[in-house]
Amino acid sequence: MKFKRSSGIILHPTSLPGKYGMGDIGPNAYKFVDFLVETKQKLWQVLPLGPTGYGDSPYQCFSTFAGNPILISIEKLVEEGLLDKKDAEPKEAFDDNKVDYGRVINYKNAIFRKAFDSFESNKKNGAETAKFESFCERHSKWLDDYSLFMSLKGKFHGRPWIEWDHDIKLKQNDAVARYKQELSTEIKFQKFLQYVFFKQWYELKAYANSNGVKIIGDIPIYVAFDSSDAWSSPSAFLFDSQMNPTKVAGVPPDYFSKTGQLWGNPLYNWQALKDSGFKWWIDRIRSVEELVDIIRIDHFRGFAAYWAVPYGDKTAANGTWEKGPGEDLFFAIKDAMGDLPILAEDLGFLTEDVHALRDKFNFPSMKILQFGFDSKEGSPYVPHLFTPNSVVYTGTHDNDTIVGWYDKAPAEDKKYVKEYMNTDGKDIAWDFIRFAWSSVAVFAIAPLQDLLSLGSEARFNTPSVASGNWQWRFNWDQITPQVKERLKKFTKLYGR
Repeated sequence: MKFKRSSGIILHPTSLPGKYGMGDIGPNAYKFVDFLVETKQKLWQVLPLGPTGYGDSPYQCFSTFAGNPILISIEKLVEEGLLDKKDAEPKEAFDDNKVDYGRVINYKNAIFRKAFDSFESNKKNGAETAKFESFCERHSKWLDDYSLFMSLKGKFHGRPWIEWDHDIKLKQNDAVARYKQELSTEIKFQKFLQYVFFKQWYELKAYANSNGVKIIGDIPIYVAFDSSDAWSSPSAFLFDSQMNPTKVAGVPPDYFSKTGQLWGNPLYNWQALKDSGFKWWIDRIRSVEELVDIIRIDHFRGFAAYWAVPYGDKTAANGTWEKGPGEDLFFAIKDAMGDLPILAEDLGFLTEDVHALRDKFNFPSMKILQFGFDSKEGSPYVPHLFTPNSVVYTGTHDNDTIVGWYDKAPAEDKKYVKEYMNTDGKDIAWDFIRFAWSSVAVFAIAPLQDLLSLGSEARFNTPSVASGNWQWRFNWDQITPQVKERLKKFTKLYGR
């Protein structure tokens, strides 16, 4: 699909301001869209929006189809008549700069249960009940399993599904029927949360679209082991008879890690998926397409070949490369859904088959400007090597901020940057923004942290570090008139 030259910002909704300890999809999200419009931005990259599990990572979710209930706006629940204003008054003092997920989840869930009780007691509102029932029916393919899965998580005190009682771990029919009856109220509560999330998200997306802003959303290539997806569709994954993975995902040893990265996600049974016409993947793509305008597929190289690590290994060192589904998957998606607005996250160790797969479907590639200035070896990430069918980022959610990276960079790399950009390095984040925006890449995108010239304290995620990630938040005072004016100036100057 052909894209129009434009620019935008990476910001996960959790990073928005708000009085409940975490950003959400309420009034501050609309205000952020207004900021994008004011500064002539056309893109908002939001990262995955699913319900997060261990480590609070949006790339490790309890479902690839569901939305994260903690992003539900309490203010909008008041507007909808599901909460009284007194219920929405914060009863705790939260950190405005960092998310404490445990506290926020417990606090908001207690409020959401009040909203659910209100929804249940208001039997006169037949129209809203009909909308809820219609939503449940339309999404039943994944919602029934997900709502049962989350209810069972509560029943078994949060333990992963592999540790549940044998009959329900294996999803035996009699166990499923028994628990559906026992947990019927909790199941309906979980469905209610999804109904509210999707309703609020669709309203926000419509507001963004009506103002010329498109949403870029991510599809992580893998799902979490402790997920409704793995529990409810075991035939899609490489599991043994007891539902343990036989091999798990990771990346091989490289310059950054002598033992590789052991992600631990279950790997797909690509032959079984192919035999089904890739139906599970088509359903997944279709569900994300409903939520966003442009889809960024994470770890694209894994569709050509992926690193498979024996289950139980402590590192990724002993993995092997195995062939992915390649063009068969993307032809199946294209046959089912037509040409889609897909971006390929083609970073990492790339081979010719990865380039060929990406180019066959004309997916734009990713260019990380921060990676372009390793003075020791040539890099494809410097602007004079870009092609128009690419997306340039100053950095991504996985990178240090530009200021943080530059502060730690070796002297020879700093010298390279200064010579290439003709700068003294004193305004380095905006030097990178200027070079990204001026490049030939069709999209230019920067994390909000780089617009604000923040250091490593504002880094959103450090890969392979288990804790302390995904917590950063900004406040509106940081987005000064000067920041707005500079962004608007660069955007107009470079035709974005």
